[in-house]
Amino acid sequence: MINRELIRVKIVQLTYAYYQNGDGNIDKAEKELLFSLSKAYDLYNYLLELIVAITNEERHRVAIAKQRAEREGTEAPSEKFINNKFVLQLEGNKQLTSFLEDKKLTWDNDIEAVRKLCDQIEQSAFYKDYIASDDDSYDADRELWRKIYRTLIQENTDLDAVLEDKSLYWNDDKEIVDTFVIKTIKRFDPANGADQELLPEYKDEEDRDFAVKLFRATILNADTYQHYMSDASRNWDFSRLAYMDVIIMQIAIAEMINFPNIPVNVTINEYVELAKLYSTPKSGRFINGMLDSIARYLNDTGKIFKPMAQRQQPNYREGNDVRDNNRRNFKNNNKEE
Repeated sequence: MINRELIRVKIVQLTYAYYQNGDGNIDKAEKELLFSLSKAYDLYNYLLELIVAITNEERHRVAIAKQRAEREGTEAPSEKFINNKFVLQLEGNKQLTSFLEDKKLTWDNDIEAVRKLCDQIEQSAFYKDYIASDDDSYDADRELWRKIYRTLIQENTDLDAVLEDKSLYWNDDKEIVDTFVIKTIKRFDPANGADQELLPEYKDEEDRDFAVKLFRATILNADTYQHYMSDASRNWDFSRLAYMDVIIMQIAIAEMINFPNIPVNVTINEYVELAKLYSTPKSGRFINGMLDSIARYLNDTGKIFKPMAQRQQPNYREGNDVRDNNRRNFKNNNKEE
């Protein structure tokens, strides 16, 4: 489940924290990185459990409504939602149950957030259509929860606030983790019963190694990577570059040099997007030009051997000038290397 997009986000956060803390303990920082990544997997399981918690609250509501209907002689409420076949399978999932018991994760202390979501679900058009439909197939049940999650849970600021209060590590994780919860919903197969596999914490050991190796390379080779940045930024005062820009470029250079199978354009695009998220409004364009110049220098000097794919040119001339000037200055400044 923990993919390289999430790993890059965490390394940006932890590298920044490493320099802010100032204790220089890389082993401690590495443990913090891995712990932070493990918390993202906690969130994945916790959000799956939210589906069960919502269903349990609805069971409570249906039980009260049935008692009222019996007293008043009115029509009993539908039990279709609380007997949703997908949820019944998720509720009995061995892997989820074991994980939640081990981590002691429960929504019991946030029942108001669960109730608010129940209200929103009951008011939705797709819920009403589901209750009224004669389709009682597993596919229909699973599709309902895919719609609920994408519409009411995926971008829910109130829920985001609840999660942030429970763990600071979850502040930037939910957007990525949401995509994995939706993927899991779609993967559920009734034939698998309680043994349905959830997504693993890491796809394979290679991704965990990627996190550790990239973080260590970023820190241990900081002086060398910042030298590349300084030479590539002769049109600017390197000391006045945004601190987060320096960190993001430092990580990107570490990835270019230490992971030969990752194309340069993939690395640059990933860190340009991170710059847009974590740094200044102009950082994305600036970092794009800087990293392009540095990558070409690293290729020209044999420090990396990666094809430089034709990059899509921006519509403005200034972006081209930045890249062209960076590359000319960078090659001139490093002729002796």
